[in-house]
Amino acid sequence: MKKALLILGVAIALISCDKKEDKNESFKTAYIDTAKLIQDYAKFKDEDEKFKVKSQEMGRPLEAKLKAFQTEASGFQRNAQIKGMAWAQQKGAELQQREQELSMEQDALLRQIQMESDSIRTSIVKELKDYIKGYGKKEGYDYIYGTGDAATILFAKEPYDITEKVLKQLNDEFNAKNGGTDKKEEETDKSDKKEEEK
Repeated sequence: MKKALLILGVAIALISCDKKEDKNESFKTAYIDTAKLIQDYAKFKDEDEKFKVKSQEMGRPLEAKLKAFQTEASGFQRNAQIKGMAWAQQKGAELQQREQELSMEQDALLRQIQMESDSIRTSIVKELKDYIKGYGKKEGYDYIYGTGDAATILFAKEPYDITEKVLKQLNDEFNAKNGGTDKKEEETDKSDKKEEEK
């Protein structure tokens, strides 16, 4: 009886080892160059362009103030000679105070722009992570690794790189939602290349 249990135990162990080996054979893994994915993602490019326009608009009032200050400061030296030392000291103190205020306003604007930029980037990165998670489940991957800014792969064979596949699907979905802006750009690029070849 004990021999039978021992043989049964050994048989179960062998079968479980065979199953582990079968699992390893069907193991599916890949990696994505996350820096390239973000850089070439049409939504990221679109959001980046929108943000550049917005940050320029945000900076216009401050830019006008800085130009006015520079004009006033350049006129200060000429007027100081004409209006005297007392005027120059008073006006110099006023200009110094305004310069500090403008500097503080500029710092606050840069912080606000940086916060908004970080918020957009974080939102897109989260969206990409969710997308890759869904893509991995749908395509039956056991693991998808990331390279780029936070490199977790030191070496991988080329066939395991699915960056282009994922990027194409992301851009196709984004363009389908937004009227296909990239296709128009690609057609323009192709027609430009054909004209150059002629």
